[in-house]
Amino acid sequence: MSKRALVTGITGQDGHHLAEQLLKNGYTVYGLIRGQNNPKRTAFEAAFPAVRLLEGDLTDPAALVRAVEDSDPTELYNLGAISHVGYSFKNPSLTADVTGKGVLNILEAVRVTGRAETTRVYQASTSEMFGGLDYNRPGSGYDENSLFHPRSPYGVAKLYGHWIARNYRESYGMFVSCGILFNHEGEHRGPEFVTRKITQAVARIKLGLQNKIVLGDLYPKRDWGYAGDYVRGMWQMLQHDEPDDFVLATGETHSIEDFLTGAFAEVGIDDWRPYVVQDPAFMRPAEVDILLGNPEKAERVLGWRRETSFEGLVSLMVRNDLALEAVHAR
Repeated sequence: MSKRALVTGITGQDGHHLAEQLLKNGYTVYGLIRGQNNPKRTAFEAAFPAVRLLEGDLTDPAALVRAVEDSDPTELYNLGAISHVGYSFKNPSLTADVTGKGVLNILEAVRVTGRAETTRVYQASTSEMFGGLDYNRPGSGYDENSLFHPRSPYGVAKLYGHWIARNYRESYGMFVSCGILFNHEGEHRGPEFVTRKITQAVARIKLGLQNKIVLGDLYPKRDWGYAGDYVRGMWQMLQHDEPDDFVLATGETHSIEDFLTGAFAEVGIDDWRPYVVQDPAFMRPAEVDILLGNPEKAERVLGWRRETSFEGLVSLMVRNDLALEAVHAR
């Protein structure tokens, strides 16, 4: 029997990579999109004409039931969320409804349609659930057994989604695996995220289209990997014999300053400081200083490996934005 996948959040960064991978693997792919005038719809349909788009919202249980019935998925990937940490501080209630309760709505849609035994579910959890405080920061990096202490409405909502996913796995015997993914970036990252904001600005500075880049705190350290590698890990989780939780990470950290250094070096600029302005408006009420992951379990159990280095990730993103901005500059 051919495999069918339903992907929420399919127009986002991870959805783009996942749609590409699933189609290559012979899946029939359905994507859930929100709203009739979704600004990403036209571009996504042009890139993936084979994906069948369904309209719905994670806050609408009836729409999710219809989407599950229409797609009859053998695998469901819940990537949909309000996923910007800074935005979650400004809209905490909406973040809770979409990023947190939306997971419950998805799981209930699978259960009430009688597909609890036939649909494997992937829940996109996040390293932001850990919080990065000294008391719960293991020297070898956070793993599947580390303590949680989320430091943003986004992290809190994701933690609810993580625990309700585990609850449905334990209560109803559903195949629900949670991927606790550390920061993963790439050419499809939205410009509202700091990594893409940097590479886009660096490209524009190189081409004479921009003079400065305005950022917040430059010192936080993150475990940054390539989204394409991490999406492959998501798929591997649903091919495993048993549902479980897995951390995907690189096992190394780099600061935003490190990212700036690599990005500007890619265009031949050794000192980025004259081009960067810090603005308190971009500072968060509660910042996570450092996040380091330990992917040992995923490597051992799933055979997952990241293939793109930090340097390769930064180079890939800058080169992609140079090509895009050069077109705009003509």
